[in-house]
Amino acid sequence: ELLDRVRKGGGENAILRHSQRNKKLFVRERLKLLLDDGSFLELSPLAGLSMPYGDVPAAGCLTGIGKICGIWCVFMASDATVKGGTIYPIGVKKQLRAQEIAMENRLLSVHLVDSGGAFLPLQSELFPDKLHGGRIFYNEAIMSAMGIPQVAVVCGSCVAGGAYVPTMAEEAVIIDKIGTLFLAGPPLVKAATGEYVSPEDLGGAKLHSQVSGCTDHFAPSEKEAYECIRNVISTLNYDPVPEEGTEHDSPLYSSEELLGLAPQDYRCTLPVKLILSRLVDGSRFQEFKANYGTTLVTGFGHVEGHLVGIVANNGELAHDAALKGSHFVQLCGQRGIPILFLQNTAPQPAEPTSISQAEAHSNRLKAQASMMAAVACAAVPKITIVIGGCYGSDSYVMCGRSFSPNFLFLWPNARVALIDSRHFSIVPQAGDSDWTDESELKQLKAKLEEESSAFYSSARLWDDGIILPQNTRKV
Repeated sequence: ELLDRVRKGGGENAILRHSQRNKKLFVRERLKLLLDDGSFLELSPLAGLSMPYGDVPAAGCLTGIGKICGIWCVFMASDATVKGGTIYPIGVKKQLRAQEIAMENRLLSVHLVDSGGAFLPLQSELFPDKLHGGRIFYNEAIMSAMGIPQVAVVCGSCVAGGAYVPTMAEEAVIIDKIGTLFLAGPPLVKAATGEYVSPEDLGGAKLHSQVSGCTDHFAPSEKEAYECIRNVISTLNYDPVPEEGTEHDSPLYSSEELLGLAPQDYRCTLPVKLILSRLVDGSRFQEFKANYGTTLVTGFGHVEGHLVGIVANNGELAHDAALKGSHFVQLCGQRGIPILFLQNTAPQPAEPTSISQAEAHSNRLKAQASMMAAVACAAVPKITIVIGGCYGSDSYVMCGRSFSPNFLFLWPNARVALIDSRHFSIVPQAGDSDWTDESELKQLKAKLEEESSAFYSSARLWDDGIILPQNTRKV
């Protein structure tokens, strides 16, 4: 339901204005014309949902990964039905994340620009800082220096900051009567000089193709623009990623059954091998240290023909389990094997209640620190999927967002929090002067509960999107 809501963009009035008055295609129609088979992995589709931006339904831009001319690409496409493609803080964050993926994986970048520039009332949240809007242009320059091609289609209005994206790309196409490119549009010219100038005369397709040279290709229509950019991509001399021809087996058990296995209790009572047997090829899993530190499962398997090391929570991440995890992650690093982390960490009580528990805590902390170092330093691709609970320091040990996995996805049932709100006592302890108001404690508990949901996380782009459990292998 949330994905359907996001796909509707800025609402009926905005859709009518976009398609009837401005005669433009919707962003997903553009991608169907651009991508080889029209299919793509959309990144963080719920980013911005229910954020405090008034009636903005989402980030105003769509980012994803797909193939063009057999070449894997990252694309950033404005959705002009959402406030005219205006750039909000979450939209900046979304584009920066897409560029990060392009740089990490050396993927061609494609910009479909249809943007009114920055949303001025929120300029302090999207303009001045290091990871704000200007970083998009910085990244474009760095990617060019790295030899990563970038191309753009001006398929609508490109105003202010939106104008730099296509002009910094290596090749840009502009669409007649639809694409415009200027730092300040006709209303600001009128306000500043009293002169009326049409959008076409100020920054239309003919002006930029024939006079300014800001764009490299003139397209009479949207359809021809996407054909043109496909032709451009075919001449970039950027090799398609070779497809692995090896056949692979499906799991012995249906991936659809993951819907029934997704943990809802978050106490790690579910044996994680039940999940692995529905994810790996042929349900074959070569376990490492099977009888040691059994609250963490480690081993090797194949997913869609790709060899991966798997690190999966199977209960509390105790001392022995963390030592095992550290050893296994180092092995994967030495062998150059990508690592798949499956997070379902057991929430820990806030503090130990006895001397022996305190000693166990200390031992576990030391072992977890060792595993954290191994995870941080392993120079292999890392993909993390939160299949259940993700609590506290266990998030770091299992390659959560702060440890920069190449990708991080959540199942819809996931919980991401510092502590489990159920460890809060509703009635304050006697003599505890910090908690004198029971209602305040209840409010904090409710706040923690709300902020730990997968949807709260994904709206803020703390991950690369919520995926359905049965689609995990494909993603």
